[in-house]
Amino acid sequence: MKLIEKPLSGGRRSSAVTAPSLQDLINRIGAEHVARRLKVEAEHEAQLFGQGLIFFNLENWYSAPSIVRTALKLTGLYSRARRNADQVVIWRNTLEFTRLPAAFENFTVLHLSDLHVDISEGAMRRLAAIVSDLQYDICVLTGDYRGKTYGPFDASLKGINELRTQLKGPLYGVLGNHDSILMTPSLEAMGIRMLFNECETISRGDSHIYLAGVDDAHFYRADDIEKAAKLIPQDAFSILLSHTPEVYDRAASAGFDVMLSGHTHGGQLCLPGGIPIKLEARLPRRMGAGAWHYVGMAGYTSVGAGTSLLPVRLNCPPEITLHTFRRKSSS
Repeated sequence: MKLIEKPLSGGRRSSAVTAPSLQDLINRIGAEHVARRLKVEAEHEAQLFGQGLIFFNLENWYSAPSIVRTALKLTGLYSRARRNADQVVIWRNTLEFTRLPAAFENFTVLHLSDLHVDISEGAMRRLAAIVSDLQYDICVLTGDYRGKTYGPFDASLKGINELRTQLKGPLYGVLGNHDSILMTPSLEAMGIRMLFNECETISRGDSHIYLAGVDDAHFYRADDIEKAAKLIPQDAFSILLSHTPEVYDRAASAGFDVMLSGHTHGGQLCLPGGIPIKLEARLPRRMGAGAWHYVGMAGYTSVGAGTSLLPVRLNCPPEITLHTFRRKSSS
């Protein structure tokens, strides 16, 4: 059987995958989408400037982790930041909607984001210990399963598979800017329905709501919100999963009631009061973490359970979120 390997700079190669492993995905979303994303991935390691929604991609810079580590040690905050990175908390977010079907009263979504499994080992141990006791109807994952933005991903998939054994019910996910599309067959083999500008119907009796998901918009620019929304009836209740909240205006224009995202880490290293020093995203700061509203759409930006660059956090604890939907009186 022929093997395909994606070359990286310096003569290194990522994990090999068999050619048929992406065939089901190609049949579903088209060869053009898969080929376009793979092309960007092949150049990803060297792309510090010019690709994606921001000009400079800090996460692609080899020196970034050592610079952050040195700065924290010089300020005496490194040990504290390391401890904080493992203290995953559970947030509960209640949302009310007039057009939520009565059958979906108290429908609850467990929202996980930005796990960065291979560099967030302490947080993943804490996460595995708490999710098994939670009650929810579906679980959604809004991307960034891998620690780095390039290179091998076997360790990340292994960690996701271990976490998967603690999760219940239907699972849905999207890819983030750290993830390779080559991870998709393994994620779907774990029972996670990955959404690439696609939509799924969730039913309770004769009532339905719609869950859509888009491919990464931040770095890969592979999102197509209009395609994801195309099959949703005009007056139906709908939820959009997007790794980045940066597409909030287009999601609202497409008529989504809710958008669940991650990507920002809430800044990860914040000043007292949770004020981010830097947000790697182009959007209003009020949308950088937690609940927000835009026009008629409710949004939530998870700060994530894992960490980017290094397992460190300040004034921005890692989180998972339980979103509970309720009907709002129209009177």
